[in-house]
Amino acid sequence: MSEISGTTDGVVWQSSPPGSIYDYVGVASFSIGPDGLVDQWSRRAAEMFGIPADEVGGMDPVEVLMPAESRSQGRRKIAEILDGKEWTGLVPFRVPGERYARHVAEVYVMPSENEYGERGAVCIAVDVRALHRIETDLASSQAIFGQSPFGFLLFGTDLRVQRANQRFATVFGGTAEDHRGRTVRDYLSRPEADRMTAALRRVLETGEAVTDLEVTGTVPGSTDRRHWSVNLYRVHSGSGRPIGVAGLTTDVTRRHNVAREAASARRNLALLNEATARIGTSLDLETTARELLDVAVPGFCDLAAVDLYQGLLTGDEAPPGRTGGRTAQLRRVAFASAVSDAPPLVVPPAGPDCCEAEPPLVGSVHRFPFTSPCANALSTGRPVLVPTDDGGLVHSTLAVPMVAHDTVVGLVQFSRTKGSEPFGERDRALAVELAARAAVCIDNARLYRREHERALILQRSLLPPGDPEAAGLDIACRYLPGNDATEVGGDWFDVIDLPGHRTALVVGDVMGRGLRAAVAMGELRTAVRTLAQLDLEPAEVLSHLDEIARGLGAPIGTQSSRAAHRPRGPERSEVYLATCVYAVYDAVTRHCTFANAGHLPPVLVAPGEEARLLDVPPGMPLGVGGEPFEEVEVELPEGALLSLYTDGLVESRDHPLDEGLRALRGVLTGPERPLEDACDHVLNTLDTRHGQDDIALLMARVRGLPAEAVGDWCLPREPRSVGRARELARDQLAAWGLEPLVDTVELLVSELVTNALRYGEGEIRLRLLRDRTLVCEVWDAGLVQPRRRRARDTDEGGRGLQLVGLLSAGWGSRRTPRGKTVWFELALPDGEGSAEPTVDQLLSMF
Repeated sequence: MSEISGTTDGVVWQSSPPGSIYDYVGVASFSIGPDGLVDQWSRRAAEMFGIPADEVGGMDPVEVLMPAESRSQGRRKIAEILDGKEWTGLVPFRVPGERYARHVAEVYVMPSENEYGERGAVCIAVDVRALHRIETDLASSQAIFGQSPFGFLLFGTDLRVQRANQRFATVFGGTAEDHRGRTVRDYLSRPEADRMTAALRRVLETGEAVTDLEVTGTVPGSTDRRHWSVNLYRVHSGSGRPIGVAGLTTDVTRRHNVAREAASARRNLALLNEATARIGTSLDLETTARELLDVAVPGFCDLAAVDLYQGLLTGDEAPPGRTGGRTAQLRRVAFASAVSDAPPLVVPPAGPDCCEAEPPLVGSVHRFPFTSPCANALSTGRPVLVPTDDGGLVHSTLAVPMVAHDTVVGLVQFSRTKGSEPFGERDRALAVELAARAAVCIDNARLYRREHERALILQRSLLPPGDPEAAGLDIACRYLPGNDATEVGGDWFDVIDLPGHRTALVVGDVMGRGLRAAVAMGELRTAVRTLAQLDLEPAEVLSHLDEIARGLGAPIGTQSSRAAHRPRGPERSEVYLATCVYAVYDAVTRHCTFANAGHLPPVLVAPGEEARLLDVPPGMPLGVGGEPFEEVEVELPEGALLSLYTDGLVESRDHPLDEGLRALRGVLTGPERPLEDACDHVLNTLDTRHGQDDIALLMARVRGLPAEAVGDWCLPREPRSVGRARELARDQLAAWGLEPLVDTVELLVSELVTNALRYGEGEIRLRLLRDRTLVCEVWDAGLVQPRRRRARDTDEGGRGLQLVGLLSAGWGSRRTPRGKTVWFELALPDGEGSAEPTVDQLLSMF
């Protein structure tokens, strides 16, 4: 603090502490007498010029300070000044011991008169170097303070804001000047403001910095809760005197949310592990329901109840369908509560009464009104967040259907009371998983009742769920099982996405009936999907399937020690034969390659033409072995209709196969219909209701990719092709309006083209395809397949494919007739921004 030395007429005289602005500027003064010689010489002048006052007094300042070549000009200036002229300018000077003038002073000369009227001059000199240092320091301070991407505050000793940068003002509104004089109470709630004020006082008093102080609050115009990390440190003057506290604020809301989600994920994983161990220890339905609630309460929710279809509990063969499930009767089989004196009703009334009368007790039968949220969950098979009464005990409820093998067996309701966090999206997924696990156990207890019912549910669960989608194709499919008087067959169909916007279409039929045929069908369908992912040619896929089919019938006695004494070719317990058509469609070229294993030929209807059977060599059925399969490539016209089917559609005891095929061609020939209508038209027109066999029908309308949805370039085998590939990809994405993907695609294209240059051979081909997703392919003539590996900490490379796998929705490689293709796939932007990789995902690369 300054020391008061005295007062005169209300003026306070004080001694300024060291470290003032004058100390930094280095202002010196001296005077020149009427004779042009130094009259007075201040201490600052002695320090600046390096000459003590007792040596310079009475000397010519020009001789003392200025170099010889400048002295004549200096004397002219001195003469003008003594004549009464003011002068300001830059004067070079040297200090004793230096040969040349290496310093420059900015000198202000003001004429003066002594008591005798003689003219002299008062001179004030400033070292230009000191001014430049001050300007640089101020510019640096302003750059750091004003251009910082973080919020920056300077608090005075009264803990009021003296200065705020623009980043802080952008978050909290107004201009930076508007925040001057405010306190932390203007930004934070009272508890947080008190905590922040205490930290500021502690820093100001002790000088110990505070790092990573987390505070929470909201910003003007928003109700979202934000989290900031604050670093505080004390600021001193040049003399070391504390003049305030600097605060640097960083928004860590995302980091906080990620940490919270990670903790929630760990809790959910532990809950799922517990559910795996505790749910399904018996085939009793009520026991399984109670086991589910024992896991969920109180670990996941405060209240829970399970309702199962009454028909399921009374031994009906199957629960009601989803439409009938809206009004079907249910029985409450279990209830659990972590709240004392909680009523047995979990879901409070929402709109119309949720239940018919009073809250259902355990063991009572009830039904949900047709328009209630619970009925909606049962009919759609999807969880519903039930609105609740703000004045009641429960404030958040999830009604989750219990779905097993595409069958809804009941409803579980999870509720949280006031004081607990409402259900979020992650909780919804966990609730669905818990309900699904319990539903599988309940359904397993039901499925063992009759072999036919088990086989039917197995067969339906193996068919593609929902409406399949494919690039360049509109897909419609139908599956009609045989009637209850016949055993379940082994018909199946599948639609499999392949790299490069290609699609595999599969229709097959295991010969025979019953559970074994259905199981064999499931094994073959799984094998087809596995082989399809290897991107083999259609004939190769069928060859592998043939070997698999021959291995399905286990030899009798192979586990016995006496098998060695039996003749070769042991008798099989059952021989599995199957027919299958496997086709691969390329949406870019509209070429489709077929291979057939004893199945009925596909039917193609070109626009304006009659339906025709494609001439695909039938080959031998799967399981026979010994015969190769042939491939046929067909170019499909735009708008053409391709139909694959099983023999149940065209073959029956009432008419021969040829007649059924002619009828199918006749039904498909005619005016173009919407695809779903075309499926229904075929099934309604042909005699398909005989129920003698299962029917699988797969129809596809050809919609090839337009030329503007394909980017295709050949690149020379040289290093500059990497940059060229990035440029081509960037321009193509801009033309498609996919700017949000530019950075990711440029990075991944660069990795793949670099790998092709480093490890591949021949010319490089880059192709971009845009349809439901974005696919990038890099082709070269090399046969060595890329292999993803974990780079060591000391490796400078080896993480390219890890990066591709992390940033893309999927990636892989496949062989081509003249080399290989490495590809990756990205989801198209939906306007919400792409999810950034988590810290754990990035660290997993090291």
